[in-house]
Amino acid sequence: MFWVAGTFSVLILAVAGIGAWIYTDLDNNINAADVDNKLGGDRPENLSPGSKNILVVGSDSRDGANAKYGKDLTTMQSDTLMVVHIPADREWATVVSFPRDSWVQIPTCDKGNGSKAPAHHFKINEAFSIGGSTGEVASAAACTIKTIEARTGLRMDHFMSIDFQGFKGMVNALDGIEVCPEQAIHDKKAHLDMEAGCQTVKDEKALGYVRTRYSVGDGSDLGRIGRQQEFMDALAAKAQSKLTNPKALYGFLQSATDSLTTDKSLAGIKPLYGLASELKGIPKDRLTFLTVPNYPREADVPSDRANVSWQFPQAADLFTSLAKDKEVGKDRKKALEKAAKKPVYASTVGVRVLNGTGEPGRAAEVAKQLREAGFTVTATGNAPAESRTTKVGYSQGAKGKADVLASRLPGVRAGADDSADAEPGVVTLTVGKEFEGLR
Repeated sequence: MFWVAGTFSVLILAVAGIGAWIYTDLDNNINAADVDNKLGGDRPENLSPGSKNILVVGSDSRDGANAKYGKDLTTMQSDTLMVVHIPADREWATVVSFPRDSWVQIPTCDKGNGSKAPAHHFKINEAFSIGGSTGEVASAAACTIKTIEARTGLRMDHFMSIDFQGFKGMVNALDGIEVCPEQAIHDKKAHLDMEAGCQTVKDEKALGYVRTRYSVGDGSDLGRIGRQQEFMDALAAKAQSKLTNPKALYGFLQSATDSLTTDKSLAGIKPLYGLASELKGIPKDRLTFLTVPNYPREADVPSDRANVSWQFPQAADLFTSLAKDKEVGKDRKKALEKAAKKPVYASTVGVRVLNGTGEPGRAAEVAKQLREAGFTVTATGNAPAESRTTKVGYSQGAKGKADVLASRLPGVRAGADDSADAEPGVVTLTVGKEFEGLR
C-alpha cells in the first residue's frame, strides 16, 4: 500500500544519517524475492517510460505467529491488494485497491513446486495462494503480478509484501492508532471486540480492526478497504509526528523491514531511500485512493453472492489512463463513483459471436469465454469472408452495451453495425485471428 511505499520511505529519509550500524541492521531485515525470472516474456509494454507501478500485497500468511488468524488455510493468502502508480513527473500518485473477491481469470501459474496450475476463473486473491502453495514468496508474487498485468494491461515495475506481524509491530511502535467506529464490533473471525466511539488500538485489536469484515456495515470487502485506507492515513500522520522520537522510529522501522519482502531491485535501504526521495514531494491533495469500479457478480450469476465483477468500461478507462500516465485525481474519482451507481451488467449485454478466423469452432470457444464472464450469448455463426479483424458492432440503441464488451478486448473499439442482419439491442463480436481473449 502507499503506507508502505510512502510512510515507510519517508521514515527512511529521517534515519538515513543516524548511523551505519542502524543502516546495516535495517538493510539486512528486508527479504528479496527473485520475481523477474518467473514472469516470462509475455508482459504488457510500458507505455509511459519513467512512471512506476508498484504492486503491494498485505500477506495473510498463516505460518508461525499468524496461524491463529485462520483455519484450514495451508497456503499463503493475500489479504489486501493494491497498485501504486507513480507518474514520470512525480507530481501526483494514484493508489488502486482490488477487492479480494474480484472474480477474474487467473492465468497459468508456477505453484513453486515444479508443477503449474492451469488458467481458471476465481477470486483474485487466489493468485497469491497458488504461487505460494509451498511458502515461496517469489512464486506467490509472480502469479499475482501475472494476474494483475493480464487483467489491467499495466506493467508492474516493483512488488512489496508485508505480513500481519509486521503490521502490528509498526502500530505498537507508535503507541497505537486512534479509530472511531460508529458502532460496536464483535467479530470472532477477526478476533475483535470493540465498543463504539473513539479509542486507541494496538496489538491484536489494531489488526482485527483492519481485518474485520462481516460484522461491520454491509459485510463486504469494499467496506473493509475503506477502513484500511482511513487507518493507514492515521498511521502515516502519527508516524510523521514521531520522527523526533528515536526509540519509536527505530521500533517502527524494525517491524516494517523485518516483515517486508520486495523484488530484488527494491530490496534494500538504498533503493527504498531512492523511492522515498521520489515520493516525498507529492502533495497530499494529489494522492488519490480509489477502488476498481465493480458491482456484485450476483447481477450476472444469481447463484454467486460472494464475489464482485469489475465494472466496464469504467475499469478499462481507469487502467488505460494509468498506463498512459494520465492523472486520476479527485474529480475523476468522483466521476467513477457516480458511474458506479448505474452499472451496465454484463448479463444485460446480448452478444452474437461470428467466426472471422476461418478456423472451425472458434465462435463456440469465444462464446464459452463470454458466458464465463457473465455475458449473454444469443447466437454464433461465421463472418463474411472479408471480415477477418476483431471488432464489436452495435445496432441502434446498443452503443452502451457495445462499449462494455469492447472495453474488455484490448485494442478493440465499438462501431455502428449497419448490416441487414443486425439484431436490435444486440452487439456483434467478430472474432479475428488477433483476438487475445477478454481482459
